Amino acid sequence: MRQQQVHCRPERPGDHPAVRELHLQAFGDHGPLVADLVDELRTRVDAEQGTSLVAQTARGVVGHVVFTDALLDAPRRLVTVRVLSPLAVLPAVQRQGIGRALVAAGLQHESVRAAPVVFLEGDPGYYSRLGFEPGGPHGFRKPSLRIPDAAFHAFLLPSHEAWMTGTLVHPDVFWRHDAVGLRDPGT
Repeated sequence: MRQQQVHCRPERPGDHPAVRELHLQAFGDHGPLVADLVDELRTRVDAEQGTSLVAQTARGVVGHVVFTDALLDAPRRLVTVRVLSPLAVLPAVQRQGIGRALVAAGLQHESVRAAPVVFLEGDPGYYSRLGFEPGGPHGFRKPSLRIPDAAFHAFLLPSHEAWMTGTLVHPDVFWRHDAVGLRDPGT
């Protein structure tokens, strides 16, 4: 498939059905859980907190990413940080740089908002190419033991300070949807 011109922009209410459908397609069996999570995360995104972006091409909305507020339980004080989750691209247009464009646009937006760190749980092979690094060596602790060490990533933004270390505290919405870490399928 030929590479398409991609425009990343804030999600609008009219995008909700297309965004839900793209998460259903991108996440397969987990699609309903992720789509429901996105529906609830939208309530946490406004002019002051969080970011929800879509990637649009001539064929319509083909990608989506959400950055939501979370807390870093640092020794000095609680620090508001961001969690990137979820990120989805329609399967038919994956591997064309759409996810990369969405993440870059979101990181730029969060940098302007002075967020110090963006965390995520994901594939180290993919996210390391986008500038994310393992969280542990930076003094960050994952919010659940079910998150593999290799999947816990951080992206330090310009407003990060050296004392900002500690445990990531996910917002309650992720826990309600059981969307933190991997469940053991054998239990």
